[in-house]
Amino acid sequence: MWLIARRSFTTGWGRLAATLAAALLSVGLIAGTMQFALRAQAAVSGTGASEFARADVLVQGGSVDPDDPHAVPDGRVRLDRVAGRPGVAAATGDATVPVTAAGADGRLVMPPAGARTSLRPWVADVRLNPYRLESGRAPAADGEIAVTRHVADAAGLETGGALTVGLPRQTRALRVVGIVTVQGRAAVAAGDLLLAPPETVRRAAGLPAGTWQAVWVKAAPGVQASGLARDLGHSLGPGTATVRTAEAVRDAQSSSLMAEGASVAGGIGMLTTVAVFVGLFVVANTFGGLIRQRTRMLALLGAIGATPEQVKKLIRLEALAVGLIASAGGVLLGHPIAGALARLFAEDGFDVSVAEPSFGPLASAVPLAAGIGVTQLAAWRAARRAADIAPMRALRETATEPSDRRGLRIAGATAVFLSAFLFYGPVLAVLNDSPPGPERTIAISSLIVIGSMIIVCALAVLGPLLAGPLGGLVGRLGMLVSGEAGRLARATIARSPRRVSSAASSVMLGVALVTSTALIVLSATARFDEAGGEVMRAEHAVSTTGKTADGMRPLPRDVAGRIAAAPGVTHAAALTATDVKLVEPAPRAYTSDQKAKPLYVTVTGADQAALPAVLNLGGALPTLAPGQIGLPSTLMDAQHLKPGQRIVVRGKHGPVPLTLVGAYHDPSHLFADGALVAPATMDLLDQNAVTRAVLVRGGTAAGISQAVRGVPGATVLDRPAYVKQASATITEGMNVIYGFIVMTLVLALFGTATTVSMNVGERRREFGLLGAVGATGRQLRAIVRWEAATVVTLGTALGLGVAVGTVALIHLATGSSFIRPSAPWWIYVLVAAGALAVTLVTSSLPARRAARVPVLDAAQGD
Repeated sequence: MWLIARRSFTTGWGRLAATLAAALLSVGLIAGTMQFALRAQAAVSGTGASEFARADVLVQGGSVDPDDPHAVPDGRVRLDRVAGRPGVAAATGDATVPVTAAGADGRLVMPPAGARTSLRPWVADVRLNPYRLESGRAPAADGEIAVTRHVADAAGLETGGALTVGLPRQTRALRVVGIVTVQGRAAVAAGDLLLAPPETVRRAAGLPAGTWQAVWVKAAPGVQASGLARDLGHSLGPGTATVRTAEAVRDAQSSSLMAEGASVAGGIGMLTTVAVFVGLFVVANTFGGLIRQRTRMLALLGAIGATPEQVKKLIRLEALAVGLIASAGGVLLGHPIAGALARLFAEDGFDVSVAEPSFGPLASAVPLAAGIGVTQLAAWRAARRAADIAPMRALRETATEPSDRRGLRIAGATAVFLSAFLFYGPVLAVLNDSPPGPERTIAISSLIVIGSMIIVCALAVLGPLLAGPLGGLVGRLGMLVSGEAGRLARATIARSPRRVSSAASSVMLGVALVTSTALIVLSATARFDEAGGEVMRAEHAVSTTGKTADGMRPLPRDVAGRIAAAPGVTHAAALTATDVKLVEPAPRAYTSDQKAKPLYVTVTGADQAALPAVLNLGGALPTLAPGQIGLPSTLMDAQHLKPGQRIVVRGKHGPVPLTLVGAYHDPSHLFADGALVAPATMDLLDQNAVTRAVLVRGGTAAGISQAVRGVPGATVLDRPAYVKQASATITEGMNVIYGFIVMTLVLALFGTATTVSMNVGERRREFGLLGAVGATGRQLRAIVRWEAATVVTLGTALGLGVAVGTVALIHLATGSSFIRPSAPWWIYVLVAAGALAVTLVTSSLPARRAARVPVLDAAQGD
């Protein structure tokens, strides 16, 4: 059997090369998504470096949110109250100011995935300074900064270059005088750092002289960090400061980042699942065609004494050889695919460049094993079919398929259909046990998508039963158009429905991928345009180009005043935003058997006098006074809150009591989806709240542009353009989905081309004999094209059905008005036309080959 397998490789290298190429692309897609998942998880999980590397104790002013290890302290601490105490060898003040940074070209410098960019003070004391200068010097004067290497690399900076920094209240151009690393890393676990002289940072943070958000402490020789933290806590007094060891803070941050990394890897794992499915589907189809091509040879093996088990081993041995070669090449191909995914994610504000590409055993061994597993699974069914080939089929002159056992095929398809409910079933559990929100929608959509992939497999099983009747209809049309060629096409389709359905299944997969994505994107875009246009009354909006992981890049807070002074402007309302945590009443769990989770809400601040002129929010929310808050009706219902109720939220400066005055609704989810307050209340919550946009009534685009000249990235947009930009921040990740769909579509199209080509090659003898009895080349090409028309019709119909059904199920399960199965009629026509064009193109070369088969070759045996 080994000698036979070796000869099969040498004599049938063309057909095996097609199988090898399909497996190579499949494994490459699997390896690429897995390598990117590992890199993304490493980026989100942090670099392992910490700015607290040389500190022993952290004294943080007031209290710190225990559920957020990266939270800024809400109080202040004086440096002189800590320095000089017993056991303290050194102390330095610390403050964190969230900022954005842009290079000389104005492009935003993206922080590492899941992290942020912060302005921090340069530490002069070498006993506490964790920063190592790679080039340049330490910042000494106002306007000078040192940056971590990731910032310098992303912005293309050298020492002496300029960096535009967006502070909460203004924008400044700062000169880079040094580039640093921390513990040999390009960034710290919390993200990128811009290091300025301490007084520059203190003023930017709005701190009084001598006070800081925190103080880093170096313990004296022989003093334990835990003991010193306990002593400092007692001496400073309860409630005035939070004192912890630096190691405890580092561990808490690391645990938080690892959890985020696991979540990101889980989401990307969904892409890997689709990659494995598409790869398995394509390779299985290709192996099926390979077996049909070799029917006579396998039958001859049985005739000369080969047992069914030996035939199975032959197919599995070939699959192992193909799997080994394809897996090795696929692992290498995975690196450029992972790089392409990284670039697509970076465009959506998720930069993983801080983590190096993974070349470890996991990134190589798992795709290698997956490739071998995929080819073995794909060959399993082919091997069983090969073992069932009767020796008498070696005597047949044509590739007529044996009669199909209809009942067995229907029973198998039914079993596959029912197995889809292993994923459809848990949708109800997620729906009942999870609160409304993006997480629930994503979870439900993922389950339905996996169930739909199983439906695709079930339809592929039923394909031969559908191909015959459909081929008859197409053949009748072919008889009217092409005469005898149409009749012959009809006969060959009826005789070999498996061959037609195998090619149609690849078309079905490609159509389902493209159509479902198009339906979701078009539905969400149409809903955003509709709802956004209804809510936004302002004629213009000023926002920024470039996105961060949290949305659009913020504007400095002084922009609103500059716009209000522009000629003709009647209203200019800045939309500021910050996140708060609900403290009282305690958040409710969604069900009685669940544990309540911390509830964080994004609060929007807006000028109440100008708000009605720029936004049309639903509900009857009155004008908000300082100390009042409005909440969306869905949040109030979920937490059982009532108008007039007193609530307490934790802002950036500590707990803030607020009065809930009523409910409202933002159907667009673009402007004030979490909560709404007046500017004075926003100052209580966060004095450095970022400005997301300024909505403008009156004036002209040219006049407003003149007012914001010099603000990095500031752009004046009309209503439709701003709605489109704002919705893009909510649907971030679509570039990745588009790119991934393109990759899987290429693989599916390759499977279609390979299957069609192998189907024609399988019938080489048949086409030669037709030519011998007088069929012209034009007629032979017409036969192939009419079969291709059957493939297109069957694959497109099934693919559209799967896509529409999937989106309809997601809509029914989630109730989301942004995901609806409705779409313009032209999208279905366009998809069908695309499938037809692809199938005709992939069948054109095989058709020409079929028309050129020499008669003598047709007379030869296998």
